[in-house]
Amino acid sequence: MGPLSWYLKMLDVRPLYTKSISAGLIYAAADLTAQMMTMESWGSLNIIRTLRMSMFGLFFLGPAQHVWFNFLGRILPKRDMTTTFKKLVVGQIFYGPTCTAVFFIYNAFLQGESASEVGSRLRRDLVPTLTGGLMYWPVCDFFTYKIIPVHLQPLMNSSFSYLWTIYLTGDNRSLKSTGGWNLEKHMI
Repeated sequence: MGPLSWYLKMLDVRPLYTKSISAGLIYAAADLTAQMMTMESWGSLNIIRTLRMSMFGLFFLGPAQHVWFNFLGRILPKRDMTTTFKKLVVGQIFYGPTCTAVFFIYNAFLQGESASEVGSRLRRDLVPTLTGGLMYWPVCDFFTYKIIPVHLQPLMNSSFSYLWTIYLTGDNRSLKSTGGWNLEKHMI
């Protein structure tokens, strides 16, 4: 049995655990990749930050993806264009903003910020980050909802999150010029 067969079997046997562990590993890999792309010396790798990212994927994002994609698959089971766009819009209105807000709150509290500082962070960074994502996530979501089977949608979403996390973390002038969120600045 190859790795793909094993993974698909685990999705059948233990779907929530498999999706959670996958999200945790992908978020850790995204953070490590982003740090390696921006760090000046190998010794400056922030393992605590990587563990925070991994725990976010493991304990929040993996379970959230499992529930969200199964829910959408039940209430909107078709893959035609109309249904795909409905899923996309619902995700952009509810799922994306919720996950992003939880991500900000989670990291802020782990960094010792007070409730008022967390509120300030959300007011300052949430809308610009969501606005920046409007050029990326609808395309990812369309592909995911239209082509990928429901049981693999969390893995696809985490894979797209890998790229998004690297983009947010990097020293990207276009993101900064639009007021977008620079993960590096907020993950120390």
